[in-house]
Formats: sequence, C-alpha cells, structure tokens
Amino acid sequence: MTRTEKQEARATANQQKSLEAFMAAKAEFDTLVAELQQMGADHFGADPEAVLWGHAEMLKDWNARLRDMADAYHRRGEYAQ
Repeated sequence: MTRTEKQEARATANQQKSLEAFMAAKAEFDTLVAELQQMGADHFGADPEAVLWGHAEMLKDWNARLRDMADAYHRRGEYAQ
C-alpha cells in the first residue's frame, strides 16, 4: 500500500469514527428534545392552578438557555456574523 493509499485509508476511518460519534450525540439530543416536549406537556411538573413566580422564573431561565442554542445554530443575536 502506498503512502497516499494509507493516508486515504486513515482519512476514511477517521471520517467513519466521526460520523459514529456524531450520530450517537444526535441520538442523545433527540432523546433530550423528546424529554423536554414531555416536560412541556406536563406543565413542567407544576399544577396550573398553583403556579407561582418561581415556576415562571425557572421556565424563563430554561427558555433563555434553549434560545441561546437556537441562536447559535441560526447565527442570530450575539452569534450573528
């Protein structure tokens, strides 16, 4: 096997390992998104008849974290180029 062929084989193996790691991380992400959707459907564990300011502030904090992720992906706000 020539040096070029060895380099190409290493590059191919590296790309395959990268893809496997990416797909594992995506599966974890998808699981977390499904959990977040269930949390929302369950009113984040809060009784709608007994919601207090602490519940609202907690949810606003969580929304800010999610918005930061969405902004980074879509290059909005501080992530705009």
